[in-house]
Amino acid sequence: MRHAFGFLLGILLAPALVYGAAWGFVQAGQSFDGVGQEITDDTRIYGAFALLAAVGLVMGVIIVARWASPLVSLVPALALIGFSVYFLVDPGAVLDLPGKVPPAGDLDSGLRLLLGSGVYAMMGFALLAPTWAPRRWSGRRDDDDDGLPL
Repeated sequence: MRHAFGFLLGILLAPALVYGAAWGFVQAGQSFDGVGQEITDDTRIYGAFALLAAVGLVMGVIIVARWASPLVSLVPALALIGFSVYFLVDPGAVLDLPGKVPPAGDLDSGLRLLLGSGVYAMMGFALLAPTWAPRRWSGRRDDDDDGLPL
């Protein structure tokens, strides 16, 4: 049951991480002037940084949570790595995908930029690392474990 729940949670987390990172990236980029070296929209950049921090926090919890099924991190990892490999094989086809999936607009450019820059590959490999820990697959607790997640 733990792995079934982990699989479903992984399916839900994959688009949340992808779209959250892309939207935060775009909003942060639109809220400052790199030439003038000033922030042009305080509210937008604080919201964008908060969203990026939330994406990082969720990834961190997924990576270090010993109680979580490894499928929670494996499903988004395979999706992110798969799209990155697809980008390397056929960049034109994969860069056309964001325009076919709603919502359109600025989010499309964020998805394309993060994919093309390798950020999604980096996120995917970071999420792939905890799936190799045998403890995450077994579900058994050690004798000295008090039952509380660390």
